[in-house]
Amino acid sequence: MTRVPRRGAAALGVLAMSAALATAPLTATAAETAGAAETAGAAETGPVASKAPPIVGGSPAPIAEHPWVVYLANPRGDQFCGGTLAAPDKVVTAAHCVDGERPGSVQVVAGREDKRTTAGTVAGVRDIWTHPDYQSATAGADVAVLTLDTRLPQQPLPLATPADSALYQAGTPTTVLGWGNVAEGGPSSDVLRSVQVPVVADADCSRAYSQYDPRTMVCAGVPEGGKDSCQGDSGGPMVADGKLIGIVSTGNGCARPGYPGIYTRVATYQADIAAQLGT
Repeated sequence: MTRVPRRGAAALGVLAMSAALATAPLTATAAETAGAAETAGAAETGPVASKAPPIVGGSPAPIAEHPWVVYLANPRGDQFCGGTLAAPDKVVTAAHCVDGERPGSVQVVAGREDKRTTAGTVAGVRDIWTHPDYQSATAGADVAVLTLDTRLPQQPLPLATPADSALYQAGTPTTVLGWGNVAEGGPSSDVLRSVQVPVVADADCSRAYSQYDPRTMVCAGVPEGGKDSCQGDSGGPMVADGKLIGIVSTGNGCARPGYPGIYTRVATYQADIAAQLGT
């Protein structure tokens, strides 16, 4: 079964359109190109890859209690990934969310619990840094830092460091937040949602995923499934003890029994991220 990164529909639509343009005749009309993109997007919504309502098995989360969680949007305002404010003008997200993107094609929305409102602040992106070791979500180093064109008033979230190894022990309770799909193949959420999932032992995650690297990744979920991040949650925070310990990265479907979500292990990349934050 396919293992897919958890980037959302808006970004997948952009990728689909790029693929359509790469193979279509130069004389293709705008309607034809849009149709090709729509068809490609529909393929992404199959039983494995698709958009599930934001955060599977979770519940609405007041953004006032999680002021550091943000989402990424395209220039039309369509949300496609999540992120975490790590400094007033810096957002940590997944590299696969912004791979190939230009700064002007990404916006960061902070302080907005409900995507249907105009609450909060919309910031532009001045610079995109992706980890130099990043190749794909399944290969690790799935981390990026966005530099914003304005300083945001929300409180940043501290990063886990190598000294926080206890937070990565099996059974550690974590909170994952996002606006992604609420079920595999389902719709995305209009409001911020959260789910509580425990860290999964490295040995168990290795049995589920042949590509799992315990040095660069961490898994979280429940054996019976039903609680997980999903498409559209990519880049969002996995939090334990008031620190960012993981970044939503990839997984086999959403909330499937025996397949926990895979997250970037922030402590491994803390020094690299801190260098981008200027700390």
